Amino acid sequence: FDGPTFEADVLHATEPVVVDFYADWCHPCHMMGPVVEQLAGEFAGKVKIGKLDVDANEEIAIRYGVMGIPTLGLFRDGKMVDRLVGYRPFFTRVALAAGFTPAATLFETSAKRRLQ
Repeated sequence: FDGPTFEADVLHATEPVVVDFYADWCHPCHMMGPVVEQLAGEFAGKVKIGKLDVDANEEIAIRYGVMGIPTLGLFRDGKMVDRLVGYRPFFTRVALAAGFTPAATLFETSAKRRLQ
């Protein structure tokens, strides 16, 4: 994704979208890259997944409150519904598998199950 196509690619998409906010100089972003590519293959046709360079698209990163990278922004119906910050391949997979259930809800549900 990039600035000129972000609105069409992400905000007007008919399917859920995951945006990998990254920078070339970010080592954890490079570690997350293969995870994102694998997920793109696994969820092809169900979820659109792409990358956005925060250095080249600073205004978009600011608009969505990206304060640390890598950040995966989870978009549905033109709105960011959740985000995962940092190198978290397991939580990324769980969030996608749960259909973008907000991360806080996933953790609350998991904690409640452990307490029962």
